[in-house]
Amino acid sequence: MPLDPEKLFALRFPEIRQTFTWRDSIIYALGLGFGLDPMDERQLCFVDETKLKAVPTMANVLAYPGFWMRDLDTGIDWVKVVHGEQAMRLHRPLPPEGEVVGRTRIVDLVDKGEGKGALVYAERVITDAATGETLATLLQTVFCRGDGGFGGKSETPRVPHAIPERAPDLSADVPTHPQIALIYRLSGDLNPLHADPAIASKAGYDRPILHGLATYGVACHGLMAALCNYEPERVQALEGRFSAPVFPGETITIDIWREEPGRAAFRARIAARDAVVFNNGLFEYAA
Repeated sequence: MPLDPEKLFALRFPEIRQTFTWRDSIIYALGLGFGLDPMDERQLCFVDETKLKAVPTMANVLAYPGFWMRDLDTGIDWVKVVHGEQAMRLHRPLPPEGEVVGRTRIVDLVDKGEGKGALVYAERVITDAATGETLATLLQTVFCRGDGGFGGKSETPRVPHAIPERAPDLSADVPTHPQIALIYRLSGDLNPLHADPAIASKAGYDRPILHGLATYGVACHGLMAALCNYEPERVQALEGRFSAPVFPGETITIDIWREEPGRAAFRARIAARDAVVFNNGLFEYAA
C-alpha cells in the first residue's frame, strides 16, 4: 500500500526522557575515536571525567525514539529504508551529564515516484528536562526505497550544500580502530549489521560496517580539530549526506573548504579506496 501522508503527519511519537551520566558521555566519545592518542590533551577532556566536556554530536543519540519506522504504525516498508541525510543545530553547548526530553515529529514528505521511493523528514527537538531550554534540533532524512508513488510533492525542500570545485583549503585525517563500531553501539544503536559478520554478509558486506551516525560524529571530530581547537562550545551546526559505508579501522579524511568566517563546506572520504562516505557537508562554528 502507498504511504498515507495524513497518517504520517498525524503520527504521535512517544516523548522520550533520558538521564545520562559522565560514563555515557565518555563511551560516546570513545565510540568516535577520541583518546586514540592518549597524550593529546585536547582530546582527553572528552574522555576524562575530571575535566569532562560533551562531544556536540552526542545530541544525535540522546532521547532517541528508536527504530520508529518499524515500531510505530507508519505504513513504511522499514526493511527498505536508508538513512540519507542528517542535520544538527545546537542552541547551547551540551552538558556532559543531565536529563533531557526528546520530541519527534514528521515535518515533510517527498514522493520520488512509483518504484523510485520517498523521502521522510523527521525532526527531533532535545530540551533540558530541568530548565525546558532547547539544546538541539535534529533533522533526519530517511530514504524509503519501497514507498514511492503515493501522490505527494516530488521536489525536496532541502538543497544539498555544494562542494567547491577547487582543491580543499585543508584536510584532517581521523583514524578509527577495528573495535570502534562495537563501542559506538553502546550509545544505543544495537543493529547487528555493525557487530555480526553473518548479518553483514547477508547485507552484502564482507565485514560489519560503521554506523552512519558514527561517521557523522567522526566528521565532527575532524572539524573540531581543524577549525575549533577541540572547543565544543564553538560548534553550532553540522549537516550532510551519507554516501558510502565506512569499515572499522579505516582512516577518514575530512576535506574542508572555508567559505566565510564561521562557515565551511566539507566532505569525508576514505583515501585508501577512493570512496566518499559523507558528502555535501556544511559546518557552522564560532570563528
